[in-house]
Amino acid sequence: MFFKRKYMDGSDGREMGPKRPQLFDAGSSYFGGPSGSSLMYNSSYAYSGQPPPFPVVRIRGLPFDCNEVDVLDFFRGLDILDILFVHKGGRFSGEAFCVLAYPLQVDFALQRNRQNMGRRYIEVFRSKRQEYYSAVAHETFDVRAGSPHRVAPRAKSSDDGKDLIEHTGILRLRGLPYSAGKDDILDFFKDYELSEDRIHIVLNADGKPTGEAYVEFASADASRSAMAKDRKTLGSRYIELFPSTAKEMDDSVSRGR
Repeated sequence: MFFKRKYMDGSDGREMGPKRPQLFDAGSSYFGGPSGSSLMYNSSYAYSGQPPPFPVVRIRGLPFDCNEVDVLDFFRGLDILDILFVHKGGRFSGEAFCVLAYPLQVDFALQRNRQNMGRRYIEVFRSKRQEYYSAVAHETFDVRAGSPHRVAPRAKSSDDGKDLIEHTGILRLRGLPYSAGKDDILDFFKDYELSEDRIHIVLNADGKPTGEAYVEFASADASRSAMAKDRKTLGSRYIELFPSTAKEMDDSVSRGR
């Protein structure tokens, strides 16, 4: 699902390809004040009336088992609107694009150049709107061509043998777009009887989505049937499903409260 929105340079980017969903509405700035409250974010002040540059950086050297939460943690303190992992030949390349909320946050993102993520040091580069949209078009084409892939690979763990796990009527979803709401999950499971109060989106300690959610189905048979949606796409994201339990759901959901 792609959302039409205006970017900071005043364009909607239609000439470059489909939209990426916005991950977060940046409610606070890197400097701690409300968005737009600082002269640092006033484009007329900082750019003398010229359109501000598109706020995107490219990162390289990512671990091949990293995910969106790892990138958000690497750029902790910055407002990230979108993360696009880049694939080549159907495999994660170790590169990604990150769209920031404000052009001047790019300078702060560049200060993370050669800092570590785990044992890997990460390179951070300036990028351009055209490079980002070209990467979006490439990733979207791969999905529509019938070769959907995950946004980034994850290490194997509980993935194997999940068809042998006993169903309790609850499924855990992983890999959701950060902009996804309960309506999007209802649409994803439109062939099944669900209500919004049976959908629980997991938040982190900052109150932001983690990319996971839990869904309570009417019965164990219903959740087992819904596993047919495992590894299907929601927008351009590859959604993984796992049988879960009420305890796991309660523990995960309560951590974000």
